[in-house]
Amino acid sequence: MTAPAAPRGTRPPRIGAIATLPLFHKLRGRRVVLAGDSDGAAWKAELLAATGAQLHVFAPDDAARFADLTAAEGGTVSVHGRRWTPADLCQTALAVADVGTDEEAAAFVEAAHAAGAVVNIVDRPAFCDAQFGALVNRSPLLVAISTDGAAPVFGQAIRARIEALLPPGLQAWAKAARDWRARVQAREAPFAIRRAFWQRFTDRALADPDRPPGEADRDALMADLDRLEAAPRHGRVLLVGAGPGDPDHLTLKALRALQSADVILYDNLVTPEVLELARREARRVAVGKVGHGPSVSQGEINELMIALARDGQTVVRLKSGDPAIFGRANEEMAACRSAGIPLSIIPGITAAQGAAASLGLSLTDRDFAQRLQFVTGHSRKGELPDSINWAAVADPAATTVIYMPRHTLRRFAARAIDSGLDRTTPALAIASATRAEEVHVAAAIADLPDLVEGLPAALPVLVIVGEAVRGLAAPGLTASAVDTPA
Repeated sequence: MTAPAAPRGTRPPRIGAIATLPLFHKLRGRRVVLAGDSDGAAWKAELLAATGAQLHVFAPDDAARFADLTAAEGGTVSVHGRRWTPADLCQTALAVADVGTDEEAAAFVEAAHAAGAVVNIVDRPAFCDAQFGALVNRSPLLVAISTDGAAPVFGQAIRARIEALLPPGLQAWAKAARDWRARVQAREAPFAIRRAFWQRFTDRALADPDRPPGEADRDALMADLDRLEAAPRHGRVLLVGAGPGDPDHLTLKALRALQSADVILYDNLVTPEVLELARREARRVAVGKVGHGPSVSQGEINELMIALARDGQTVVRLKSGDPAIFGRANEEMAACRSAGIPLSIIPGITAAQGAAASLGLSLTDRDFAQRLQFVTGHSRKGELPDSINWAAVADPAATTVIYMPRHTLRRFAARAIDSGLDRTTPALAIASATRAEEVHVAAAIADLPDLVEGLPAALPVLVIVGEAVRGLAAPGLTASAVDTPA
């Protein structure tokens, strides 16, 4: 079965701007030219020789320092005790130079470009087509860090952090992956099965990274591949909480789900920073529902989710906050169960928790806030719900968190006060909790609706009412904006 197209009007976000495109350039057996005999040139020569390139070094003043340089398998090193000439750059894949002036750099770049070579000028980023990054070497596992030439020392510091995180033994596992790949590819298994195989390989490697893999590991993994191929192919749905916005609030289980997804159906409130953590190859489909605006219907979302899973794909239904708290998860769960689609729920930090942490609040207290209650600010029709227990809202020992109250807060406050809530009860509204654009306003509950109307229209709003927020919204406080804490 072919899955239907995404709902109308959706478009996945584009990747953010990047200063340079990170590529890993294969140079084995290709001609590479290095001009210069400085310390920087000597280090570049050692790095280039390690790639197995046909390296030609032009060192007019100190050729002897390259005498002991040896090439990796497939390469050679030729050292010339003279200056380079344009003819030396013929058929060169990569040309590197350490020169003293901009004029020399410009001349080298012109000659290299005429020969069709990619150019790097040491410590002169304005002349470079490509730059060397700080390198973590577990070859064939390589990690390169670039600051686009802005701060090499910073890049080296990041490299040191990553070095500490990657056990040296991972090199043996990376070599095993290279050696075993052809055998796995020859099976011509579907992509999802091959990815599952490599995920199990990765789990083994990370569980015991300093133990070199052997034939027993290979045989066990190939047996796993046999079982994966023999098993019926089923898709599944994962309802995943993305948290209120800050990607650092994702759980490890949510992160693993994003890394396993074939398709991600995400709400409008899910931030680009969270989506950036997903598997690059995953298809991303925006299926947001916008209050008082154009939306993808819940029925369309359910149909797409089920069709994709029936097509054998892993579908991540990504929701802001926690999927089981005002996220209409029950409707999607019911649709999956009715269709016989395997379903898992991965909870997230709900907006109330994120807001409280961001503001430095505790939502409960043994003395004055013994109960915490979450209520929604609008019903299925977009109005104030009829089913709210107003006596519970008026309870002075309760902290009430109101979700999605922007259009109904004035009516909510009036009904709560009429039901016995003290009009001077402290309250605050926070917009875009945990995100860079976070802002909040505080006042007595009777005055808060006026402030909420002044908040930016596009930002999601949460309101917290009760003694727990007294430090930020004392009784009798006049309506005023409050800056986000540093």
